[in-house]
Amino acid sequence: MLVVATAGHVDHGKSTLVRVLTGMEPDRWAEERRRGMTIDLGFAWTALPSGRTAAFVDVPGHERFVPNMLAGVGPVPAALVVVAADEGWMPQSVEHVAALDALGVSAGLLVVTRTDLAAPGPAQARDRLVGTSLAAIDAVAVSAVTGAGLPELRAALDRLAGTVPAPATDAPVRLWVDRSFTVRGSGTVVTGTLGAGRIAVGEELELAATGEPVRVRGLQALGVARGEVAAVARVAVNLRGISRERLGRGDALLTPGRFGRTDLLDVRVTGDLAADLPATLTLHAGSAAVSARVRPLGPDTVRLRLARPLPLLVGDRALLRDPGHHHVAGGVTVLDVAPPPLRRRGAAVARAAVLATVDGRPDLPGELRRRGLVSAGDLTRMGVVPAGRPVTGQWLADPEHWRRLGLRLAAEVDRHARAHPLDPGAPVELLRQRLDLPDRTLVAALVQPPLRLDAGRVTAGSADALPEPVARAVARARAAYAPHPFRAPGAERLAELGLGPREIGAAVRAGALLRLADNVVLLPGAIDDAVRVLAGLPQPFTLSTARQALDTTRRVAVPLLELLDRRGVTRRLSDDMRVVVGR
Repeated sequence: MLVVATAGHVDHGKSTLVRVLTGMEPDRWAEERRRGMTIDLGFAWTALPSGRTAAFVDVPGHERFVPNMLAGVGPVPAALVVVAADEGWMPQSVEHVAALDALGVSAGLLVVTRTDLAAPGPAQARDRLVGTSLAAIDAVAVSAVTGAGLPELRAALDRLAGTVPAPATDAPVRLWVDRSFTVRGSGTVVTGTLGAGRIAVGEELELAATGEPVRVRGLQALGVARGEVAAVARVAVNLRGISRERLGRGDALLTPGRFGRTDLLDVRVTGDLAADLPATLTLHAGSAAVSARVRPLGPDTVRLRLARPLPLLVGDRALLRDPGHHHVAGGVTVLDVAPPPLRRRGAAVARAAVLATVDGRPDLPGELRRRGLVSAGDLTRMGVVPAGRPVTGQWLADPEHWRRLGLRLAAEVDRHARAHPLDPGAPVELLRQRLDLPDRTLVAALVQPPLRLDAGRVTAGSADALPEPVARAVARARAAYAPHPFRAPGAERLAELGLGPREIGAAVRAGALLRLADNVVLLPGAIDDAVRVLAGLPQPFTLSTARQALDTTRRVAVPLLELLDRRGVTRRLSDDMRVVVGR
């Protein structure tokens, strides 16, 4: 299906031309027919000589209704530029062509109408298209009154249908809504031009405004019920379970999970210089018209803050218009739908330098280079196809940025170890914050030898490495234990030796001390020594006998024997006696 929008000055015969071509009335409202002037969008279609279908979106030409015109033109791939032979190029001819040029519409036809009233002169009208995206379109002269030129126009439409690029029918759906209404017995119906993808009955879509799911109850294309409609097509979608008041022109139906919603974007402007743009303009994207605050960045790049979020992708075309002056300020190409904040002095100049290297085409290596880290889902919602092996989960990274993060991680672990020598390593959450990472799993993915991850902490070097002060305190304890290796000093004596709770914890983790219970620690070799002593006793033996043989106290003997029981070195009998296993 060829979907084409009309464009041109008021009363130049756009609706008359559509009416004659299709036999259908494009003016939907009684006021339009009474005044003989199109106010809102009209829709009609016809079969071409080849059997193809041409569907027309008829737009108003009056300057007061330019926003309605732009809502119809925005999603449409081709245009019918209509100029009356008896009036020639007029103000809305200029603005409509400027809008089409700003949107990058290059497919279309120039139609000179009312040739029964004046000589056609299409060459003069074509001169007005020089330097625009429509400069190369064919021209046809017609009269809707006499029928002259209509067969040539139909043939030209057929040729145009064969040259319009094939749509991506496997692409996600973004149906910009240009009408919404209620049908008795069916509920809410919305219409729009399906530019890519396909919609099927029963399918779930989501509302761009809220993200909530909606179900397709029914579909029509060209007035015929369909089970599925593929792009490009004019389509009416009957939605289940949502009132007409919930959505209208400028909303969109989306494939779930494939589009983000942004109210902040960086764009390249073709038209007026960025520095000359007013502080507030209207952004026209698809069928939406949204107020936008403008912040110039570079000679042709600006940041836009939208009054409400829109489902935009990198590479989208839109236009900026000054409604007060009836002026198309320029076309825009979306460069970034998730730009970084500009908080520091000089940030705007630096951002302009970055944007100067971006052409508006989805570029995975470039996005990774500029962002460092980004999830596959976020890339998809920007319009960039994710590829390659994630560093972890759904996270993709620029290789050089990932290498630098690894170096920074090692430096932060070392910094933490020097500041907190008794800690069992740097906590993962602390490292995530220090490296400004969005996900804790990225810290774990960065850990490479000699770094180690254990119990939520990252350490460097050997597990049995001790800070020098703790090593000296353990050496003093070893000397103090020597005469009586099973007499564990109390907390006060350990503190005198330089072993407080944190130092003991560090020594236990390094294997330099053995913790039997709270405030009960022995040297690590004490276990083997205790087994040799106990194996020399008559079997079985009592707790008291073991305590005396080990020359220690009950405070030490009880947890020591319980540890030996757990390790299977000793076995406790029913009469509270014990034997050394394997003796």
